[in-house]
Amino acid sequence: MDGEALLDGLLRFIRRSPTPYHAVENASRMLREAGFRELSETERWPPTVSDGFVTRDDGSLVAFRSGHQPLLEHGVRLAGVHTDSPCLRIRPRPTRQSQGYAQFNVETYGGVLLHPWYDRDLSIAGRVTGADAEGQLISTLVDFRDPIAFIPSLAIHLDRNANKGRDINPQTELSPVALRLGQGESFDFERILLEKANIDGRADGDASLARVLSWDLLLYDTQPPARIGLRGEFIASARLDNLLSTYVALRALLAAGNEHTSMIVCNDHEEVGSVSASGAQGTFLSNVLERLIANEDSQADAFPRVIQQSLMLSIDNAHGVHPNFADKHDAEHRPLLNGGPVVKSNANQRYAGGSAAKALFRSLCERTGVPCQWFANRADLACGSTIGPLTAAELGIPVLDIGVAQFGMHSIRELAGSQDPGYLLTCVTEFFNRLV
Repeated sequence: MDGEALLDGLLRFIRRSPTPYHAVENASRMLREAGFRELSETERWPPTVSDGFVTRDDGSLVAFRSGHQPLLEHGVRLAGVHTDSPCLRIRPRPTRQSQGYAQFNVETYGGVLLHPWYDRDLSIAGRVTGADAEGQLISTLVDFRDPIAFIPSLAIHLDRNANKGRDINPQTELSPVALRLGQGESFDFERILLEKANIDGRADGDASLARVLSWDLLLYDTQPPARIGLRGEFIASARLDNLLSTYVALRALLAAGNEHTSMIVCNDHEEVGSVSASGAQGTFLSNVLERLIANEDSQADAFPRVIQQSLMLSIDNAHGVHPNFADKHDAEHRPLLNGGPVVKSNANQRYAGGSAAKALFRSLCERTGVPCQWFANRADLACGSTIGPLTAAELGIPVLDIGVAQFGMHSIRELAGSQDPGYLLTCVTEFFNRLV
């Protein structure tokens, strides 16, 4: 795929995917347009389906392209990513009032870098569930798109220690301002949400809601993704971690041939530990694999036989060495933006992958002419983790953690290299097509 077209598609995908639910909706649309069949977990799957996908809880997706080679002889080529990003989410009691202002009542989701959320034009998107006039429950996606909220900084004149590392209290200091209330006016957000859900829901062909019952809503920055730098060498956007990997994995699956069986899993809830039905510690991936393997061989030992001949790339962005904070990296493991995919290593299994998987990926990079980098955390700093070790433990599948380097991980706006998505796509496509 042409590099410019890849970047344009990536930035468009991120902009249209402010939540995991929208990311899965957009991924599903891409797959349907490419001829993939949408399947349901509640129905029996035809054994003849070669290209298919299934979603769970609207925020997770598994897609596969069946190959000619038997699973019991060649296993599965699998790429794993996640659809969620750290953010602020709206609570069940969504609003509060103070000093004549209506504010949203929020809580943090995942390891949010809080300072960048101040002084941003914020909107709201997510999933709304309610009932129609007959009492039938309906869920629909909403996206306000326009900026409707703002978290103002406290002026430095009122906080002379603002530039000296002041802590942020997420309970008392992060409520976004939404409305200046008039005398005796109240803020009926559920009414506004009902109107918005019916507008967006009708666009999707759904019946109208009579009332809203619950929601999964988050705030996001309305500033669009952009290509920046004097030579356009960077991309700046929200949710690069991990929608960059999600989009590249989708593109690689669409470009994969049908010699081997290839699969992607896009999990929700990675940023909060993956302990959910749609997270990496849930049964979603194993359930899909069991169905596909049973189509070929129903013997009890078929699943572990296939799994041990398979390999998964856990693709999640890596920490690029920050030019202002180079001492935060081990001196020998300092990935650069636009330096190619990063193999992530941790002796305590915070990242997955042994020497055999690392050597295989390095040889794959050499074969395709793609540069390869290495990351290992400083020994005196705590290391993050990914879906890689969790999936390896749940399934017993060999897994290798890789990703592209970025700055500002878990910020409301992150930075990555504009060449790295192309490098990553080349490697993952090669992984699906030619790995032996």
